[in-house]
Parts: sequence; C-alpha cells; structure tokens
Amino acid sequence: MKILFSPSETKRSDVGDTKFSVENLIFGLNLREEFLSKYDDFIKSSSIDELSKFFGIKNLSDAQRFKFSYKSKTGLKAIKRYTGVAYDALKYQNLDQMAKNYIDENVLIFSNLYGVLRAKDIIPEYKFKQGASFLGLKPEIYYGRNLGKFLDEYLKEDEILDLRASFYEKFYSIKKPFITLKFIKDEKIVSHWAKFYRGAVLKEIAKANIKSLDEFQDLKVENLSIKEIKKQSNKTEITYKIR
Repeated sequence: MKILFSPSETKRSDVGDTKFSVENLIFGLNLREEFLSKYDDFIKSSSIDELSKFFGIKNLSDAQRFKFSYKSKTGLKAIKRYTGVAYDALKYQNLDQMAKNYIDENVLIFSNLYGVLRAKDIIPEYKFKQGASFLGLKPEIYYGRNLGKFLDEYLKEDEILDLRASFYEKFYSIKKPFITLKFIKDEKIVSHWAKFYRGAVLKEIAKANIKSLDEFQDLKVENLSIKEIKKQSNKTEITYKIR
C-alpha cells in the first residue's frame, strides 16, 4: 500500500549533510528537467524584491537565503524537511525505526517544486507558495501533465490511500481504486484540523505496519470513529467523526 501526502508551506531550515542531487529523487531528472531549469533561471535573474513577492517573504534578508541554485545544496529527507500541522501530528522523529522505515518506503509527498517525492528523498530547504507560478509555469499544470505515466507505472502493484489536500490532486489523478478521508466535527467538515488528523492517521498506519486498505479500515485511531463509507467510481471516501 502506498500513501499520497501533501507538503507544507513551512520547512525545517537545517542544511543537512547529504549532498542534494536531482538524479537521486524518485523518477530522476527527466520528469523535472524543464521545470527546475526554468526555476533556476528565474531565481538567478530575479531581484530580491521580486523574489520577496514570489516567496511571500517580507524580510528581504530572508528572501536572500533562497537566491541560490538548488544544485549546490545539501539536504534532509523530505519527511524531515517539512514541518507544519500534519507533520507535527506525525512526529516522525519520535517513531521507532520500523515505523520510520515504513514511511520512508511507502509515503509519496507531492511538491510544488519537485512534483512528487518519496519520504526518504533528500531535498534542500526551498520556498514555493502553493498556487504560485513563474515564467508562465504553474506546477500543478506542468506536473499534472507529466506525472501520470510515471506514477501509473510506479503504483500499478499497490493499493492507494490518498491523504493529499485537494490542491495536490491536480498533480496526479488516480486511475485505480483508492481510499480518501474526510473529517467532521459537530456535523461540519473541518479543513485546518483535517491536516492534523491526516498526520495522526499516517502515524498510526506506520506504527501498525499496515499492508492493505482492508487492514487500514480496521485500524483504530484515537479520537476518530468511522461515520460513513461512500463509494463513487474508483474512489472510496471514509468520513471520520472527530470525538
């Protein structure tokens, strides 16, 4: 079973001690070559004021930190690089080695810059707001056009649990049966807290070493209970009630 996950706007600033190489990412350079080449050109040619607006950073000295080629950096595992609500709930650093290995091998994180990453892929710190574009390139369109053939082949033998936020569904449309989750509290759909519970669910999946969607549906998660299971086409949506 493979689990699709979202990135976060916030990222750990540790440089790491492993040299970053695009060729070592899932699917290598071919998938990303045009996008990253244009991104590199954009970063190098833009003024700090322009980058400040693109990154959404008011402090110009903070924006300066990101005016470097991605090619010259060191990095951390993607699962350690990203922070934010879902990653705080996951608490990867506190998991035992078996659970960490499970996440490293079975979680795919979608990224505005890199398209898709394995949790274990090494990436540098970077800044790229959700929904941003540069030089006429929108990541959700570029990767939405190019990811499909790679991921269809990569996932052909696996069941899929889709824990992505809706924006990242634009990067890859799942063609085989899959499960997705919805969270409600007081009969209302929650959005911010959905991030937290996606992370919490992923943590319990990793701890239990879940191998299939059938096993997942039997998994107990603290403060959650299944309210409804709805099937439509190839999607099964499980609605959890937050207690």
